[in-house]
Amino acid sequence: MRAVWFTRYGGPEVLELAEVPEPHPGPGHIRIQVRAAAVNPYDWKVRTGAESGGRPLERPVITGQEASGIVDEVGEGVAGVAPGDAVFGPTVRGAVAGFALLRHWGPQPRNSDFVASAGLAVVSETAERTLRHLGAPPGATIVVHGGAGGVGQAAIQLARLRGLAVVATAREANHALLASLGALPTTYGPGLAARVAALAPAGVAGAIDTAGTDLDELIALAGAPHVVSIANHAAAARGAVLTFGGRDSAWDVLPRIAALVEEGRFRVPVERVLPFREAAEAHRLSESRRATGKIVLVPDLD
Repeated sequence: MRAVWFTRYGGPEVLELAEVPEPHPGPGHIRIQVRAAAVNPYDWKVRTGAESGGRPLERPVITGQEASGIVDEVGEGVAGVAPGDAVFGPTVRGAVAGFALLRHWGPQPRNSDFVASAGLAVVSETAERTLRHLGAPPGATIVVHGGAGGVGQAAIQLARLRGLAVVATAREANHALLASLGALPTTYGPGLAARVAALAPAGVAGAIDTAGTDLDELIALAGAPHVVSIANHAAAARGAVLTFGGRDSAWDVLPRIAALVEEGRFRVPVERVLPFREAAEAHRLSESRRATGKIVLVPDLD
């Protein structure tokens, strides 16, 4: 099969389209014929070696961590899904390829196509996980720091569905987007705590940090135990919650996300669609941190 991988750490130019062996599902896994794969910040952090902990690259890595497609093989012990079903979910060992393996998945929403569903899994799981850690009761107000990014937008929507009020931060150019999702927008940077306090005079029950900045201000607002970060490695040392998934993952939310999309109550916008062969450009766009919608790669037709 054709896949986009890298054989050394570096810039987007290290990505190459290559012929690689097809994977096959083991127990508890399924295989999909990939119709679309979303690009996430984690993808280029892995590509640069930022997630390697200084360890050398031992083998080529197929880029990507989530995709949508058609089930074509089902591993032992898998129930509730069959070849021919359309699904989306996080992938095992790469997504930008002809075929990919999934251990968690949700049914493709009936009102969605493969491009739209390719980017649902990672942002919704991450947002749900942070909200579970926060545990804020209905009626409370929370802060979503970095509200215009993929996880931020998902967190605002899922928080509002929980009955939470949301103050969200972003560049002023993205304030209309935040408001359209039901959040009170404000800018990040110095003075953040005062600006949030003016919007939420009764105080906030917690803060979700997707940006990795302004940690002191968030702690001043909510108290360290009520700050959940996915982006600031210093958070745990300050008494805040730092989560990257693992045992606390929330992949069980995916079927509910599919239902919410069908009901028109949850959305993940797509900003750009590119062919696999332009994966380097997709990574450049993601690294610019200017995209407010998902960047999606689709298999080349030739």
